[in-house]
Amino acid sequence: MGAGQDDVLILGGGVIGLACALQLRKAGASVRVLEQGLLGGGSSHGNCGTITPSHVAPLAMPGMIGVALRSIFRADAPLYLDPRLDGPRLRWLLGFARHCNWRDFEQAAWARLAILQRSRRLLEELVCEEPLDCEFSAGGTLNVYRGTRLYQTDGMQHAAMLERLGIEVQRLTGEQVEAMEPALKPGLAGGVLHPGDASLRPDRYVAELARCVRTRGGAIESNARIEGFVTEGKRISGVQTSRGRYRGSHVVMALGAWSPLLARQLQLRLPMQPGKGYSLTWSRPALVPRYALSLRDPSVCVTSWGGGFRLGSTMEFSGYREGLNRTRLDTLRRGAAANLREPEGAQLLEEWWGWRPMSVDEVPIIGVSTRWSNLCFATAHGMLGVSMSAATGELVASLLAGTPAMIDAAPYAPARFGL
Repeated sequence: MGAGQDDVLILGGGVIGLACALQLRKAGASVRVLEQGLLGGGSSHGNCGTITPSHVAPLAMPGMIGVALRSIFRADAPLYLDPRLDGPRLRWLLGFARHCNWRDFEQAAWARLAILQRSRRLLEELVCEEPLDCEFSAGGTLNVYRGTRLYQTDGMQHAAMLERLGIEVQRLTGEQVEAMEPALKPGLAGGVLHPGDASLRPDRYVAELARCVRTRGGAIESNARIEGFVTEGKRISGVQTSRGRYRGSHVVMALGAWSPLLARQLQLRLPMQPGKGYSLTWSRPALVPRYALSLRDPSVCVTSWGGGFRLGSTMEFSGYREGLNRTRLDTLRRGAAANLREPEGAQLLEEWWGWRPMSVDEVPIIGVSTRWSNLCFATAHGMLGVSMSAATGELVASLLAGTPAMIDAAPYAPARFGL
């Protein structure tokens, strides 16, 4: 690494930024994380904490644009497109539509698979070696189907695709699912178990990553709002924040959904949009699921930890509109009530929304910029930031150190977008 106040400035203190910081410190680089608010305050906080190599399939596939357009008339649809006119969102949707074909679907699935599988292995190693106190469970995840038609179409197609990619799945009858998961109401059509998946408590994972970074000598600056960049030729020589100016030999942009907004100051147009997600966190009811569940009929994710119980999911494309959408939260509650014996705990602990950083091809953007010689991207992980975090950090550390990477970096390179 070159000289400077720090070897690497990492913009963003979410799960991706902190995972990058940890791997860079392990490689011997001095790092400073600049977080605009509180650590893990974005999508790293309110997600369901599943680690899912099973989620290799991108949303972009033939027919998905029709689904998105029809959702304009259903505010409670699992995938909802806000009808407001919005230039950047329209450009993103047109780009997304161009990727809704089987060739691009296949390419994206293989790219996502490589980083998901590497991250799954590496994350469990980190949990054991550091160790990380984040309620990690390697018990797998379970897709649950109540409707027979949905199970025979979505469920069987999903299972066949995973098997073709070499991912283990177990097809289950409704009776088998009910026997495995007493928290579910009876009358199920079937299920698909993903034994290679895992889960953890995301806020604890973020806190533990931050602890490890600090223990290893890394610096973390919270409430350091990024105000601008100082450039010299093709290099970023400084980052101006509300807490002063910082300098680093390398800059890693790990700002999640905020990446396109800050990248504009560097004359870069990232092909990304925020995909808004929601979650409800309750105190732990007496009967909680044994597995992390995906209730496929209502598209609701269910996870539980020692002190809580979370309902999450939904995808809303409404630009950078802030705030809770009560219709979306009510949809989560209805979906849980239709499927779980105890769909809520005694106390509602948190209603949450957050922006997922969605790239136009649904493959993360990781690698060194072609425009700025010392800028590295680590963003656009969509709904899979936690799942891809460990391998993203490892890949960034390898790229900046110039050492061989454990996975092929080419599918994630920003050069595919001229960045």
